[in-house]
Amino acid sequence: MTIEITRPARVEGADEILTPEALAFVEQLHRRFAGRRNDLLDARKVKRAEVARTGRLDFLEDTRAVREGEWQVAEAPAALQDRRVEITGPAADPKMAINALNSGAKVWLADLEDATSPTWENQVASIRILRDAALGTLSYVSPAGKQYALRDDIARPTVVARPRGWHLPENHVLVDGEIAVGALVDFGLHFFHTANILLANGAGPYYYLPKMESHLEARLWNDVFTYAQEALGIPYGTIRATVLIETITAAYEMEEILYELRDHASGLNAGRWDYLFSFIKVFRDQGEEFTVPDRADVSMTAPFMRAYTELLVKTCHKRGAFAVGGMAAFIPSKKDPEAAEAAFTKVRADKTREAGDGFDGSWVAHPGLVHVCREVFDGVLGDKPNQLDKQRPEVSVTAEQLIDVASAPGHVTEQGLRTNLYVSVAYTAVWLSGNGAVGIHNLMEDAATAEISRSQVWQQLRNGVKLEDTGEVVTPELVSRVLSEEVERLRGEVHADTFERYYVPAAQLVSDICLNDEYTDFLTLPAYELLDSIELDRVA
Repeated sequence: MTIEITRPARVEGADEILTPEALAFVEQLHRRFAGRRNDLLDARKVKRAEVARTGRLDFLEDTRAVREGEWQVAEAPAALQDRRVEITGPAADPKMAINALNSGAKVWLADLEDATSPTWENQVASIRILRDAALGTLSYVSPAGKQYALRDDIARPTVVARPRGWHLPENHVLVDGEIAVGALVDFGLHFFHTANILLANGAGPYYYLPKMESHLEARLWNDVFTYAQEALGIPYGTIRATVLIETITAAYEMEEILYELRDHASGLNAGRWDYLFSFIKVFRDQGEEFTVPDRADVSMTAPFMRAYTELLVKTCHKRGAFAVGGMAAFIPSKKDPEAAEAAFTKVRADKTREAGDGFDGSWVAHPGLVHVCREVFDGVLGDKPNQLDKQRPEVSVTAEQLIDVASAPGHVTEQGLRTNLYVSVAYTAVWLSGNGAVGIHNLMEDAATAEISRSQVWQQLRNGVKLEDTGEVVTPELVSRVLSEEVERLRGEVHADTFERYYVPAAQLVSDICLNDEYTDFLTLPAYELLDSIELDRVA
């Protein structure tokens, strides 16, 4: 066997996860599929260059037959028929995992991606926690002695695991000396250790697939699933996948993505921050017309966001797949009932819009919001498990409508710039400390927040945008000054040692990528290298 683990994972049960048999399976996945993955990452660059040249995107002409053909995805298994409320959260945190499983939600998105800081320990711990959850043995005792255990008096959510996107590596696993693909490590270890247990429970190995940019990337996942099932003797079609349509290019290929995964597809999800992050990334050369307003001003009711979500619901139900709505990130405050009720009101309005549009369910980030989302969808669904019968033939979305950001209401302000820089540093610092789900200003944030925040700064700087509240033009000098002021503010909010260890390198990284003439495709790639060095210091 030529797979190598570069250092031990110093977490409980690591030896039960990193077994020779499991690693041999991961090795085979890498050997068979890593090359195609690399080619597809290169294809992303070609696509981006084409957009830079033409300034537009369109539906694909060579897949017109797929869009116009008569086909359906496979019928969903019983465990995925009702998805009216889904809770998200990191799989690496046993307390959060238990709270999610005890929340009363229908689905738990167990995240090994954006809500997880990808330390080697976190990725391995996630698999162990998900295995124990499948076995029903997961428990946890806090440092203060508080015990957490799975409840037996309520139905537990169906677990849908989210591996890392195709672009992310796993530096601690080498195959023939080559750094392994994070997505294949996450999927391989999870599938190997849980597939049969989940099937015995009446569920199955179900996945959320993030960050895809084309139907060819979905085809690769489908081939991974087909091979994995055959290799472990699992019936074909057992795996089910829900794809996050969180890149602007994928929005033009929704039907094709479902088609490629049709024997394994379960649905599509509509997000916000990653989608806007992708929009900026792809159209970053196109001038002020494509400048996105302050992210706090961009709601799902903006015309180009409505076009995206309406097309998603229509596409899903036309093909027999579920449409899952976006995140409610509010953290209800027990200390401030008035603020909590305001959050409930906003979430209720958001979920009411989604349920009315035909979504089959939606996401919340906190157990305290499960009842709000459930009540809204209960009111629309009644005794039905979903809204697959709600077709949307009246919806007609053009290629131009999907990128019509100029019609979005909102402003570009210094306060927005400050918030973006503050959040970019605050989130990245906590991410570097090993935590990927971060509460900031009563919102549960993940890596998508940092990505859209720093991307907006880069775009405003690139386009020399004039701030509407101060009249100043966004320049390197202004960004540096505001960043310095926000970092000083953060210095006063955390312990001095924490600030020096995590916030100083986070601030430098944010400065580097915001002020660089070249756009950094993913903040998490240079941050991962930084995380690795900090992790080594911590282990040493």
